[in-house]
Amino acid sequence: MTAPTEPARAPRREFGKIVAAGLAGTTIEFYDFFLYGSAAALVFNKVFFPAGDPVTGVLLALVTYAVGFLARPVGGVLFGHLGDRLGRRRTLALSLTLMGGATVAIGLVPSYETIGVAAPVLLTVLRLVQGVALGGEWGGAILLVTEHADARRRGFWASWPQTGGPLGNLLATGVLALLGLAVTDQAFVEWGWRLPFVVSAVLVLAGLWLRRAVQESPLFAELRASGAAEHGKAPIGVVLRQHRREVVLATMANVGEKTTYYVFSIFLLSYLAEQLHLPKGVGLTAVAVGSVFQVAAMLAGGALSDRFGRRGLNIALAVLIAVWGFVGLPMVDGGSPATITLVVVVGLTLHGLMTGAQVAFFTELFPSAVRYTGASLGYQLATVLGGSLAPIIGVGLMKRFGSTLPVGVFLAVAELCTVIAFLRAGETGHRRLSDIGAPVETSGQRT
Repeated sequence: MTAPTEPARAPRREFGKIVAAGLAGTTIEFYDFFLYGSAAALVFNKVFFPAGDPVTGVLLALVTYAVGFLARPVGGVLFGHLGDRLGRRRTLALSLTLMGGATVAIGLVPSYETIGVAAPVLLTVLRLVQGVALGGEWGGAILLVTEHADARRRGFWASWPQTGGPLGNLLATGVLALLGLAVTDQAFVEWGWRLPFVVSAVLVLAGLWLRRAVQESPLFAELRASGAAEHGKAPIGVVLRQHRREVVLATMANVGEKTTYYVFSIFLLSYLAEQLHLPKGVGLTAVAVGSVFQVAAMLAGGALSDRFGRRGLNIALAVLIAVWGFVGLPMVDGGSPATITLVVVVGLTLHGLMTGAQVAFFTELFPSAVRYTGASLGYQLATVLGGSLAPIIGVGLMKRFGSTLPVGVFLAVAELCTVIAFLRAGETGHRRLSDIGAPVETSGQRT
């Protein structure tokens, strides 16, 4: 059976708006999400989790940080259902609004000293809302671009909204670093950290304005015209019955990528501050510089995956990252800001290449009728394993051993998961996304 042809691409000007809207939205949402992570590593232990042992306070703060990751698969399923039924564009507007509201509210939560245990409870609830919102954002932004894009350059174009991660983190760490320089440490703890959270309201309004005129995905438009979007089986039910293998492969493939990012950013921020007792600006500056290289690397990774395929490139990068974990992490113990920056830059550059090479892979595993749900679920499950656990395990290992070597072992195990997943999945870059003619509930055929 001949695979159906892809729908016609949007005109270049319109496609540019789609890419820009996807990039802006993911940048804003990741700014909100990673702002919490940086604040949790630097200040939340003092504001919301006072404890005699500073490392214990950081661990408690990072537990609430992890809660956001636990909520992301829930958001992926919830918004995936809406995206597969109502459309990618409308669902993205809702996720962005939800994220912005939760972030502004975090900036207004009183401290533990003011309202007691209600403070960390409120913080945890709002972090859950952030996780749900981000779980829905990623899938829609990627799908809106890939389902409009030229199949020959799908990996490259998909990598553009993916750069919202490092751009958002760069924005978050940059704002916090500037505040750290502009105000005293005491003022930063008392009120300075709150400003970047409240400013999120302005960014969300800008993102919604950019997305207001974006066209719906042509693949979803055809799906809706056929009636399948409204009358088919629940997307999550179809995914769990027919595409369990794809969900597992997507999750395993992404575990290495997620662990890499959080080891070379959130974990190292805690390690440098609590174990090496370095000023917070050293780690924040290193992550900020690394994020610049990470953005360029993501675009390069997407382009390379179009040329050489998703499989071999990701396997090679997983091996390189594992090696760098053993070589680079011990180098930070010397405390040299230049060396620390080098370690973070190389780590985040390798991460950028991997995530750019992976992003189109998730959309190539699932048919259009359940693509939002399937891709989001697989990707967000990996954030629970590689995202939420990596900083906690890293800080726990640091407290137990006082060394980065066990963290290198942990990172290598995560990269092994990525290698196994791509060996099992095979090459997906040649697949078409057009599968509207295949009945989702009866056909065993996969894209």
